[in-house]
Parts: sequence; C-alpha cells; structure tokens
Amino acid sequence: MLFPRRQLLQTLSFAFGSGFLWSRNQLGIAAQTATQPKVSPPPAGAAVRDGITGGTEMEKVTGIGGFFFRAKDPKALALWYQQHLGILTIPTSEGETGWQQEAGSTAFAPFPETSKYFGDPQKVWMLNFRVRDLDKMAAQLQAAGIAVKIDPESYPYGRFARLHDPEGNPIELWQPAKPDAPH
Repeated sequence: MLFPRRQLLQTLSFAFGSGFLWSRNQLGIAAQTATQPKVSPPPAGAAVRDGITGGTEMEKVTGIGGFFFRAKDPKALALWYQQHLGILTIPTSEGETGWQQEAGSTAFAPFPETSKYFGDPQKVWMLNFRVRDLDKMAAQLQAAGIAVKIDPESYPYGRFARLHDPEGNPIELWQPAKPDAPH
C-alpha cells in the first residue's frame, strides 16, 4: 500500500508544483549537503507547459465531464450513488439537473495491472470522491449499513476512507488537507 500512496503524492507534488516526496538518492544528497536538492520537473510537464507543436501552448481538457461504466443493474446502482453519495445521474427530462461538482484538484493516475490498491483484481478502476467532512460522510454511510474503512493515518494531502458500491466497485473518499492544518 506504500507504493500507491507514494505514487499519489508524486502526482500531487507535480500538480501543485512542489515536492512532497524525494527519492532515496535525493534524500541522500540532502543529508550530505544539508540543503534541498533541486528537483527537475518531469519531461511530460515540460511538454504540457511548452506545447507539443513547438512554442505554442497546448490545449488541455478542463476537467472530467463524465464517468461511464458497465453495471449489472444500472438503475439500482445509479439510485445507490444518488441516495448515499448525492451523485445525480444524467438528466432524462427538461428541468432536471445533473451532478454539479465543486472545483478542486483531481488525481489522475494509471496504476500497474498488478496493483492491489483497488482490492479485487477484477476491478480495473476506482473512483475517488472529494468530501468536506470525512468523519461525517463515513458516519452517514455506516448508518445506512455501508461498511466504510477510515485510514487512521493523516497524510500531508488529506485523509482517506474506503468503501464499495453494491456491485463491489472500490470507492475512495478523500478529505483534502486544509492548507494550515497540522500533519
């Protein structure tokens, strides 16, 4: 479980332009010189910043516009997500609204095929939802009979909990750390 958290920290470090993690080599350099080593941004960052077509800024997506997946019972699963997590499905008639997200960072991280992070090896994706109050959300879900496992550790980037939807799909809840919160 250390590797996926480390991978998430590295992704968030890159996204926010700071280094949460150093490699063993970088830590060794810092210990020897008593100064922070300079960390070069990954080449992919340079490609996005500088653009692919030589000097022009690359057009980027602005966020996730939808998440579509197969389900054994789509109507029942959609209702579960609506009742327990407040996620509305695609509007089916005029006047209905779809799920509106709050702005915030989104982790996008492909994992190795052999990762055990999602639990069941047959599951190839995991949803991670931002929440304002992890304890309150977990209590609400547990009151509805849904098993929730709160990670007892608090990380520099927030707190996490795990649960599964009725079809066994893994869900991670993330309460981002407040900028001035102790770690």
